[in-house]
Amino acid sequence: MNELASILPTLLEQTGIMLWIVAVSLVFGGLGGLVIGTGLYVTRRGGILQQPAIWWVLNVLVNTFRPIPFIIFLAAMQPLGRLVVGKGIGTEYAIFAIALAATFGIARIVEQNLVSIPTGVIEAARSTGASPWRIIRTVILPEALGPLVLGYTFAVIAIVDMSAVAGLVGGDGLGNYAITYGYRQFDPVVTWSALLVIVVVVQLIQVLGNWLARRIMRR
Repeated sequence: MNELASILPTLLEQTGIMLWIVAVSLVFGGLGGLVIGTGLYVTRRGGILQQPAIWWVLNVLVNTFRPIPFIIFLAAMQPLGRLVVGKGIGTEYAIFAIALAATFGIARIVEQNLVSIPTGVIEAARSTGASPWRIIRTVILPEALGPLVLGYTFAVIAIVDMSAVAGLVGGDGLGNYAITYGYRQFDPVVTWSALLVIVVVVQLIQVLGNWLARRIMRR
């Protein structure tokens, strides 16, 4: 108990850093994924903005980057990170890499959820003379909102996982804390404390996501 009390301030600090990394990465990766995923849906054959060439480019882009293991992606994106954020290590670079990786994963999640929208709903909106952009804003995204919340919940948990791996490039957070001060210094209290906090955070995220999705889908 004494050791746990002594590491508690640092544990809370690193938890806050992890949540900050996850939140910022989700904002940028979530928005990027929403744009690309919606683009994939509306430009596909039969879509309201059918553009096979644009769909092909977006599809190849997502299929190229999404399957790359994050630990390799983290190392490979360092030159780009130096151009964008000015460094290839540290928390700022970790956020950049996580947001970029999350963009491609979320894009596919968004596309898959939008595909499930009944075509009759979209056709009804088109018959009223609504423009494609109005249909996207007022029909497509609202219709898929509940499933999208569940998809983004999954994405947030994946980002928590990526934030732990980011410690390999000097990013702060619970992952780096558990490896540096727990595993490498043979301190199981640090390791298991960090693990427990991550499990609790993930459980809370999942409960919140499930609750919010249920509220939306009941309307």
